[in-house]
Amino acid sequence: MPLTALITGITGQDGSYLTELLLHKGYEVHGLVRRSSTLERSRLSHLYADETIYNQRLFLHYADLSDPTTIRRIVSQVQPAEFYHLAGQSHVGLSFEIPESTCDLTAIGTLRILEVLRDQPKPPRFLHASSREIFGSPSVSPQDEFTPVNPNSPYGCAKSFATQMTRIYRESHGLYFCNAICFNHESPRRGENFVTRKITLAAARISAGLQDSVSLGDLDAARDWGYAKDYVYAMWKILQQDVPDDYVLATGVSQTIRDLLDVAFTHAGLRWQDYVRIDDNFRRPADACQLLGNPRKAQEVLGWTHTVDFQHLIKLMVDHDTELIRQSGR
Repeated sequence: MPLTALITGITGQDGSYLTELLLHKGYEVHGLVRRSSTLERSRLSHLYADETIYNQRLFLHYADLSDPTTIRRIVSQVQPAEFYHLAGQSHVGLSFEIPESTCDLTAIGTLRILEVLRDQPKPPRFLHASSREIFGSPSVSPQDEFTPVNPNSPYGCAKSFATQMTRIYRESHGLYFCNAICFNHESPRRGENFVTRKITLAAARISAGLQDSVSLGDLDAARDWGYAKDYVYAMWKILQQDVPDDYVLATGVSQTIRDLLDVAFTHAGLRWQDYVRIDDNFRRPADACQLLGNPRKAQEVLGWTHTVDFQHLIKLMVDHDTELIRQSGR
């Protein structure tokens, strides 16, 4: 019998890559999706079209993080060996505008899942996709698994709660529950409201004559950016260990928005200085600073390291957006 995995956030960037990885490894994959007026799930469309996969090895179930009764029913039916919790309101800037729903989905939604899994006769191995935002304004750099939690955004606060509760359930109830503390990870599947994709798409559109400029906030903001495919592979590796634990997933290299602009626009044959407009509306009320991950534990215990560097990643995204525009004409 193949191993069975259940994924929340399966239609997102990480969820789609994780689905592909698990299917490749022979898993039966189940995903929780929210019922909405649209059935647009483009990141999984290639899997829907494969009759040997969809409803054969890949199954979707309607559920919401605010509805633990439905989640409990699905978990009882599926009885997954592994549970990957990737869902939640994941946009940091937006969390300042919608703090209550961010905390309900990201913090309390995770707690609801922990309770559902704790009550199972045979609880699955559980991975919570945590975030470097739990460190907020850290006192040390780089950050590792022992860096104090100090969030400075509603999203970071919600993720801190979920991360700590995952640890508490592991230590108090003896469950195989883990945190993957992920620093920024991007890909061509990243949503257009995230700054990396906003920039790569703008470079492609400006190059094609479809856009005149792009508006951004703080160009000196620095992040540790990696490739999403690398990170979901690490998530899988975390649940294959003999002992449950938490791991920082990062590249150990920091880049600024200026660096990102330089790579993206140069690759598109442009000077970013000619097209970027500064708009203070895109500055966060409080921004995380000095965020740089130390992936040593993941390297030593999991045998994991990132395979795609920053420049390759951004060029990959620009190429994807250029081809997307060529195909769609817009």
